[in-house]
Amino acid sequence: MSQQVARVSLRDVQLPVAGELEQVVLELRRVIAADFPIVSEVNDHLLHMKGKLFRPTLLLLSHQAAGLKDPRAVTLAAVVELIHLATLVHDDSVDHSVLRRGLPTINALFSHQIAVIMGDYLYSRAIIELVRLEDHEALRVLARVTNEMTVGEMRQLEAHDKLAYGERAYDELIRAKTASLLSGACEVGALTAPPAFRHALARFGMLLGMAFQITDDLLDYTQPEAVTGKPSGLDLREHKVTLPLIAALARVSADGRRVIAELMEAAEPGDDLVSEVIRLVESAGGLETARQRALDLAQQAEAELDVLPPSPARDALQGSIAYAVERRS
Repeated sequence: MSQQVARVSLRDVQLPVAGELEQVVLELRRVIAADFPIVSEVNDHLLHMKGKLFRPTLLLLSHQAAGLKDPRAVTLAAVVELIHLATLVHDDSVDHSVLRRGLPTINALFSHQIAVIMGDYLYSRAIIELVRLEDHEALRVLARVTNEMTVGEMRQLEAHDKLAYGERAYDELIRAKTASLLSGACEVGALTAPPAFRHALARFGMLLGMAFQITDDLLDYTQPEAVTGKPSGLDLREHKVTLPLIAALARVSADGRRVIAELMEAAEPGDDLVSEVIRLVESAGGLETARQRALDLAQQAEAELDVLPPSPARDALQGSIAYAVERRS
C-alpha cells in the first residue's frame, strides 16, 4: 500500500454485498424484537444508532471472497453487529458519554442502569441466535472475541499511571478492544473455507482493526465535533492515552510533560488545556508517528489478501483498508 492512500467510500466497499446488508438490517430488527415496552423503545433508538455496518460488511465480503454461499452468513453478520452495539452501549455507560454518532447515548437518553441491562440483552440475543443456528464454530470464535474485548476494557480501566502507559500496552488494548471483533467477523465469514483462506482473513481483520483504531484515535486529535459526532479531544478529556500521545511523550520537553500531567490530573480539563496538549502532541510528531503506524499495518493487512483468488469481494476488502485509514469520521 502506498504512503498516499486513495480515498474510498464505505458505499464503494459495500457494493458487492449491498443486497445482503439490507437483509442484515431486517435480521437485526427480528433478533432484538421484544414485547417489553422499554426494551422496544431502546431498540428503536439503537437501530438509529447502528452506524455504518462496517463489521457485517467485512463478514459478508470475506464470505464472498472465500468463494462461499451460505444463507446463514446474513444472520451471522447481524450477530456481529449486535455484539458491536452491545460494546458501544456498555462503553458509553462506562465513559459517561452523552453523544454517539451525533445522537444521544442510551445512558444519556434513559439511564446508566438501562444502558448496562440493554448491553447484556444484546449479548444474550446474539448468543441465542448462534445457538439457534447450531453453528458451534461461529459460537466458539465470537465467544472468544467477546471475552477478549471485555478483558481489553478492564485492562484500560486498570491503567493507573497514564504517563507510563507504553506502546506495547496500547497495542494489546486495541487488539482486544477493536481489532479482535473485526478479525472475528472476517474469520466467521470464512469458517467453512479452506484453512489458508480462513486464517489469512482472520489476520487481515486483526491488522485492519488495529489500523482502524489508530485512525480513530488520530481523528480525536484532528477532527471537529461536527465531523465525528463527538466532542474534539474527548479521549484527552477522559484521560485516555492513545498512540499520538504515547509517541509524543517520548519527545516532549519537561515543561510539555508537566502540561500533559496537569491535564491527566484535572478532573475536567478545560478547553484551553486540551487545545494546548493537542498542539504539543502535533509539534512533537505524535500525529505523524501514529499515521505512519496505521499505514504500516494497512500494508500488512493488504498482503494477507494475496492468498485469495481475484474477485470483486477481494477488491472490496482491499478498498476497506483505504476506507479504514483515510476516513474522516
